[in-house]
Amino acid sequence: MWRCLRCAAFVPGPPQRAGPAAQAPAPRRGNEVRSSVILRVFAVERLVRGVLVGALAYVLWHFRGSRHSIERAFDRERPAFRTLFRDFGYNIDHSKLVGLIHHALTLSPGTIDLIVAVLALYAVVELIEAAGLWLGRRWGEYFAMVATSLGLPYELYELSIGFSVLKLLLLGINLVLVLYLMITKRLFGARG
Repeated sequence: MWRCLRCAAFVPGPPQRAGPAAQAPAPRRGNEVRSSVILRVFAVERLVRGVLVGALAYVLWHFRGSRHSIERAFDRERPAFRTLFRDFGYNIDHSKLVGLIHHALTLSPGTIDLIVAVLALYAVVELIEAAGLWLGRRWGEYFAMVATSLGLPYELYELSIGFSVLKLLLLGINLVLVLYLMITKRLFGARG
Protein backbone atom coordinates (compact mmCIF):
# COMPACT_ATOMS: atom_id res chain seq x y z
CA MET A 1 0.00 0.00 0.00
CA TRP A 2 1.25 3.46 -0.87
CA ARG A 3 0.02 7.01 -0.40
CA CYS A 4 -0.72 9.21 -3.39
CA LEU A 5 1.08 12.57 -3.13
CA ARG A 6 -1.56 14.35 -5.25
CA CYS A 7 -4.70 13.43 -3.34
CA ALA A 8 -3.34 11.88 -0.10
CA ALA A 9 -5.38 8.70 -0.66
CA PHE A 10 -4.01 5.29 0.30
CA VAL A 11 -3.89 3.03 -2.75
CA PRO A 12 -3.30 -0.75 -2.69
CA GLY A 13 -0.61 -2.23 -4.93
CA PRO A 14 2.61 -0.80 -6.34
CA PRO A 15 2.83 2.86 -7.42
CA GLN A 16 1.81 3.51 -11.04
CA ARG A 17 4.39 6.22 -11.76
CA ALA A 18 7.49 7.61 -10.14
CA GLY A 19 9.03 11.05 -10.02
CA PRO A 20 9.08 14.28 -8.07
CA ALA A 21 5.84 15.28 -6.37
CA ALA A 22 6.04 18.75 -7.94
CA GLN A 23 5.60 17.22 -11.39
CA ALA A 24 2.52 15.19 -10.44
CA PRO A 25 -0.62 16.42 -12.23
CA ALA A 26 -3.21 18.07 -10.04
CA PRO A 27 -6.44 16.04 -9.73
CA ARG A 28 -9.64 17.58 -11.00
CA ARG A 29 -12.04 18.76 -8.32
CA GLY A 30 -15.26 20.74 -8.00
CA ASN A 31 -15.82 23.09 -10.94
CA GLU A 32 -13.34 21.27 -13.17
CA VAL A 33 -15.22 17.98 -12.82
CA ARG A 34 -18.57 19.68 -13.42
CA SER A 35 -17.19 21.52 -16.45
CA SER A 36 -15.79 18.28 -17.84
CA VAL A 37 -19.17 16.55 -17.48
CA ILE A 38 -21.02 19.43 -19.15
CA LEU A 39 -18.55 19.51 -22.04
CA ARG A 40 -18.92 15.76 -22.50
CA VAL A 41 -22.72 16.07 -22.64
CA PHE A 42 -22.32 18.63 -25.43
CA ALA A 43 -19.74 16.35 -27.07
CA VAL A 44 -22.21 13.44 -27.13
CA GLU A 45 -24.87 15.70 -28.64
CA ARG A 46 -22.40 16.85 -31.33
CA LEU A 47 -21.38 13.25 -32.00
CA VAL A 48 -25.00 12.15 -32.48
CA ARG A 49 -25.66 15.12 -34.76
CA GLY A 50 -22.49 14.46 -36.77
CA VAL A 51 -23.29 10.77 -37.22
CA LEU A 52 -26.88 11.51 -38.31
CA VAL A 53 -25.80 14.15 -40.83
CA GLY A 54 -23.00 11.90 -42.07
CA ALA A 55 -25.46 9.04 -42.53
CA LEU A 56 -27.79 11.34 -44.48
CA ALA A 57 -24.88 12.41 -46.70
CA TYR A 58 -23.97 8.77 -47.32
CA VAL A 59 -27.55 7.81 -48.18
CA LEU A 60 -27.83 10.70 -50.65
CA TRP A 61 -24.48 9.83 -52.19
CA HIS A 62 -25.29 6.12 -52.40
CA PHE A 63 -28.70 6.56 -54.04
CA ARG A 64 -27.95 9.53 -56.30
CA GLY A 65 -27.64 7.27 -59.36
CA SER A 66 -30.90 5.42 -58.76
CA ARG A 67 -32.96 8.56 -58.40
CA HIS A 68 -35.46 7.69 -61.14
CA SER A 69 -36.25 4.24 -59.74
CA ILE A 70 -36.74 5.77 -56.27
CA GLU A 71 -39.06 8.40 -57.78
CA ARG A 72 -41.11 5.68 -59.53
CA ALA A 73 -41.35 3.67 -56.30
CA PHE A 74 -42.32 6.82 -54.40
CA ASP A 75 -45.10 7.62 -56.89
CA ARG A 76 -46.26 3.97 -56.95
CA GLU A 77 -46.53 3.72 -53.13
CA ARG A 78 -47.97 7.20 -52.59
CA PRO A 79 -51.66 6.12 -52.77
CA ALA A 80 -51.10 3.41 -50.13
CA PHE A 81 -49.45 5.92 -47.79
CA ARG A 82 -52.23 8.42 -48.53
CA THR A 83 -54.93 5.98 -47.33
CA LEU A 84 -52.86 4.83 -44.35
CA PHE A 85 -52.27 8.36 -43.11
CA ARG A 86 -55.85 9.43 -43.92
CA ASP A 87 -56.99 6.85 -41.34
CA PHE A 88 -54.91 8.75 -38.77
CA GLY A 89 -56.41 12.06 -39.88
CA TYR A 90 -53.32 13.30 -41.72
CA ASN A 91 -53.32 14.43 -45.35
CA ILE A 92 -49.91 13.73 -46.92
CA ASP A 93 -50.76 15.81 -50.00
CA HIS A 94 -50.24 18.93 -47.89
CA SER A 95 -47.19 17.58 -46.06
CA LYS A 96 -43.98 19.60 -46.27
CA LEU A 97 -41.90 16.45 -45.89
CA VAL A 98 -43.55 14.75 -48.89
CA GLY A 99 -43.10 17.92 -50.92
CA LEU A 100 -39.45 18.11 -49.89
CA ILE A 101 -38.86 14.46 -50.85
CA HIS A 102 -40.57 14.99 -54.21
CA HIS A 103 -38.51 18.13 -54.86
CA ALA A 104 -35.29 16.33 -53.85
CA LEU A 105 -35.99 13.61 -56.39
CA THR A 106 -36.15 16.20 -59.18
CA LEU A 107 -32.75 17.77 -58.43
CA SER A 108 -29.91 17.49 -60.90
CA PRO A 109 -26.98 15.15 -60.12
CA GLY A 110 -24.63 18.14 -59.73
CA THR A 111 -26.91 19.71 -57.13
CA ILE A 112 -27.18 16.42 -55.26
CA ASP A 113 -23.37 16.13 -55.24
CA LEU A 114 -23.12 19.67 -53.84
CA ILE A 115 -25.63 18.87 -51.10
CA VAL A 116 -23.72 15.69 -50.25
CA ALA A 117 -20.45 17.66 -50.01
CA VAL A 118 -22.00 20.30 -47.73
CA LEU A 119 -23.58 17.65 -45.50
CA ALA A 120 -20.30 15.71 -45.30
CA LEU A 121 -18.40 18.89 -44.38
CA TYR A 122 -20.96 19.71 -41.69
CA ALA A 123 -20.67 16.17 -40.30
CA VAL A 124 -16.87 16.49 -40.12
CA VAL A 125 -17.16 19.84 -38.31
CA GLU A 126 -19.57 18.30 -35.79
CA LEU A 127 -17.25 15.33 -35.20
CA ILE A 128 -14.26 17.65 -34.67
CA GLU A 129 -16.32 19.62 -32.17
CA ALA A 130 -17.29 16.39 -30.40
CA ALA A 131 -13.66 15.24 -30.17
CA GLY A 132 -12.39 18.59 -28.88
CA LEU A 133 -15.15 18.90 -26.28
CA TRP A 134 -14.85 15.27 -25.14
CA LEU A 135 -11.10 15.62 -24.62
CA GLY A 136 -11.60 18.96 -22.85
CA ARG A 137 -9.01 20.71 -25.01
CA ARG A 138 -8.85 24.46 -25.25
CA TRP A 139 -8.77 24.33 -29.06
CA GLY A 140 -11.96 22.24 -28.94
CA GLU A 141 -13.71 24.88 -26.88
CA TYR A 142 -12.69 27.63 -29.30
CA PHE A 143 -13.58 25.51 -32.32
CA ALA A 144 -16.99 24.59 -30.90
CA MET A 145 -17.78 28.17 -30.01
CA VAL A 146 -16.80 29.60 -33.40
CA ALA A 147 -18.49 26.85 -35.42
CA THR A 148 -21.67 27.03 -33.36
CA SER A 149 -21.75 30.84 -33.42
CA LEU A 150 -21.54 30.85 -37.21
CA GLY A 151 -24.73 28.79 -37.41
CA LEU A 152 -26.80 30.88 -34.98
CA PRO A 153 -27.91 33.56 -37.50
CA TYR A 154 -29.15 30.88 -39.90
CA GLU A 155 -31.04 29.13 -37.09
CA LEU A 156 -32.68 32.42 -36.08
CA TYR A 157 -33.66 33.00 -39.71
CA GLU A 158 -35.16 29.50 -39.96
CA LEU A 159 -37.09 30.08 -36.74
CA SER A 160 -38.45 33.39 -38.09
CA ILE A 161 -39.70 31.66 -41.26
CA GLY A 162 -41.59 28.94 -39.44
CA PHE A 163 -41.78 27.91 -35.82
CA SER A 164 -41.23 24.32 -34.74
CA VAL A 165 -40.24 22.75 -31.44
CA LEU A 166 -37.23 21.03 -33.03
CA LYS A 167 -35.88 24.30 -34.44
CA LEU A 168 -36.34 25.99 -31.08
CA LEU A 169 -34.66 23.07 -29.25
CA LEU A 170 -31.62 23.07 -31.57
CA LEU A 171 -31.29 26.85 -31.30
CA GLY A 172 -31.52 26.59 -27.51
CA ILE A 173 -28.82 23.90 -27.32
CA ASN A 174 -26.46 25.89 -29.53
CA LEU A 175 -27.11 29.14 -27.67
CA VAL A 176 -26.52 27.48 -24.30
CA LEU A 177 -23.24 26.00 -25.56
CA VAL A 178 -21.97 29.35 -26.86
CA LEU A 179 -22.93 31.21 -23.69
CA TYR A 180 -21.51 28.47 -21.45
CA LEU A 181 -18.18 28.48 -23.28
CA MET A 182 -17.95 32.28 -23.32
CA ILE A 183 -18.87 32.81 -19.69
CA THR A 184 -17.32 29.86 -17.87
CA LYS A 185 -14.28 29.30 -20.08
CA ARG A 186 -13.68 33.02 -20.64
CA LEU A 187 -13.13 32.56 -24.34
CA PHE A 188 -12.06 35.57 -26.40
CA GLY A 189 -11.51 37.63 -23.26
CA ALA A 190 -15.07 37.45 -21.95
CA ARG A 191 -15.33 38.41 -18.26
CA GLY A 192 -11.88 39.96 -18.16
